[in-house]
Amino acid sequence: MEHLPVEVIGNILSCLGAARDVVIASATCRKWREAWRSHLHTLSFNSKHWPVYDDISTSRLEIIITQTIFQTTGLQSLSIVMDEVDEFSAAPVIAWLMYTRETLRYLNYNVRTNPNINILDKCSRQKLEELVLAYNTITGVEPSYQRFPCLRSLSLSHVSISALDLSLLLTACPKVEVLSLISLDIAMADAQATMELISPSLKDACVQGISLDKFILEADSLEKLQLKDCTLDVFELVGKGTLRILKINDVSVIHLDIGESTDNLEVVDVSNFTIMWAKFHHMISKSARLRRFRLWGVVFDDDEELVDMEAVSACFPLLRHLSLSYDLREEALQYCLQGSFQLVNVVVLELGWVVINDLFSHWVAGLLERCPNLRKLVIHGVVSEAKSPEECHMLANFTASIVRLMRKYLHVEVEFEYE
Repeated sequence: MEHLPVEVIGNILSCLGAARDVVIASATCRKWREAWRSHLHTLSFNSKHWPVYDDISTSRLEIIITQTIFQTTGLQSLSIVMDEVDEFSAAPVIAWLMYTRETLRYLNYNVRTNPNINILDKCSRQKLEELVLAYNTITGVEPSYQRFPCLRSLSLSHVSISALDLSLLLTACPKVEVLSLISLDIAMADAQATMELISPSLKDACVQGISLDKFILEADSLEKLQLKDCTLDVFELVGKGTLRILKINDVSVIHLDIGESTDNLEVVDVSNFTIMWAKFHHMISKSARLRRFRLWGVVFDDDEELVDMEAVSACFPLLRHLSLSYDLREEALQYCLQGSFQLVNVVVLELGWVVINDLFSHWVAGLLERCPNLRKLVIHGVVSEAKSPEECHMLANFTASIVRLMRKYLHVEVEFEYE
């Protein structure tokens, strides 16, 4: 141990991450203390790592963080995540940011300050590559001054910001590739809540817990888009057909437009969503490279609508993983299984019931016949704690039918996942 270079010890301490563990380990000997002061590059103050933080007064906590940070040089990663602290005084927070700003590449900060400070102003024009900011207010963004030339990942959670400032902030990050917007308090300049974001470099966008009239995202390089827990009248993606992954979960949207060029889509995952099948299918019908398709807990806007499996087979010839769960009706089941379509490349099939009945058993059997190369079948279901005799009888019949059915498909692995 005594022959380890001090730089290696600094890397070891950095792997510990948690500030308390680093301080304890650095007390081993003089060499380790030197490594802490001169070669430590990662430091994390997180109440989940050490719950005692929650019992320390705010003023004392500010002193501990200040003393710890000021004993380091060249810190590259700083995380201050205190779930039970309402706010820090502005002065120590400014001191932490100013002390580390020239070397810092990663910052995770989730505590309000009193009075509010412009964290962007303290971090801009430096080497920062990833910024995770929560429970703060951002105002008066000036892209010409508050510029982030190296920032590649930006995450804003429970942040108060205007639509204009958010747009300007994205403009100030010419290399940003990952954007996460979670439960933002967005101030709008006019009565119509319209927000337009433009980023030619963006590749991965996650939008969660946001309500707007109209959201336009212009991203020519976007590869992954996730919408979750949002209420939107209109969502439009303007791009150049680079999108590979589309995930939509528990979203209310009247008009959804992901552009005409969907040729590169490989994953479509839609859950807890009201869907107009004809329109949705038209939107993704050119995705010949689609390999994973999931419609889970979806509700059809029109009772007469249903998933056209023959169209799925024809449009997505490379499909390997298919997951379906929605309310089955007898006429829909007959239409769904008609024709001679084959899902020849599907190797994993996941099916879930809303209400267990004989239709579900027929559905499973019908789709199994059309997946000649299937390797794995996963059946999802909801079983209530208080089951009536009829429900118990139905579950028993379903189990028996599946046992009989799978004797024909001994090469297929079967899993049951019940809630």
